[in-house]
Parts: sequence; structure tokens; C-alpha cells
Amino acid sequence: MSLHLIASLLARGRQLEHLSDGITLLALGYGLAPLLGAQLPALASLLCAVLLVLGVLHKYWAIRVALDAELFARLASSPDLPADTQALDRALFDLNLKPHATDSRDWPARSHAALALLRRQAACLGLQLSLTLATLLTLPFTG
Repeated sequence: MSLHLIASLLARGRQLEHLSDGITLLALGYGLAPLLGAQLPALASLLCAVLLVLGVLHKYWAIRVALDAELFARLASSPDLPADTQALDRALFDLNLKPHATDSRDWPARSHAALALLRRQAACLGLQLSLTLATLLTLPFTG
């Protein structure tokens, strides 16, 4: 049951991803405004660039979390978890997604590592939201 719970928690990363995508697209649109003839202050351009970098970093973590969510969901319903775990480790190694073909970690340790990825994803979104909010609150004072 714990693997199902972890898979469900990791699946919430998709909601975080959608919010981050919206912020990233708004920053991209605002950052490209000079192509339409609008003038942007240097600080606004810098803020857009930082938001875009955070958006790309968030997307990286979101992809990792989504992969883990699918793998945890698949393995949660496995009739032979040890054999499927070995097969997963071997497949990840064969695709150069893992440095070793075997992994001595148990599933609680793997669960903690997967949740750490979700926390990194949430931290990127938190930074994006904080920067966006700070920008919106200071915009009237900076022109």
C-alpha cells in the first residue's frame, strides 16, 4: 500500500507542473514583448529570464517525478516485487539512466528519494511564485 501512496503523491507533481508551465509561458510572452515594439526595463527582462530558467529547471524535476510516479504505480501492483525491482534496475542501467545495474536500496529508501524529487519540484515552483508575486507587488513602484 505504501507504493500506491507514494505513486499517488508523486502524481500530484502534474498539478505543480501545470502551474509552473503557466508562469513560464507568461514570462516568455512578456519577455518577448520587445519583438512587438514594446520597451521593457532591464529589470523586467532579467526577471523574465530568471523565471524562464526556473521554469526549465522545474520541467526537469517534473519529468523525473512523472517517471517515478508511473514506475511506482506499476510496481505497486507487481505480483513479484523483488524480480520486477531487479528488472527495473537493469532496464534503467541499460538506458544509461542509472550508473549500476543493481541497487541495494530498499523501497522505503527509494520512496524517500522520489519524494525528495517532488520537494525539489515544489521548491522550484515556490521560487517562481515568490518571484512572480514580488514582481507584481513592486511593479507599481518601478514603473
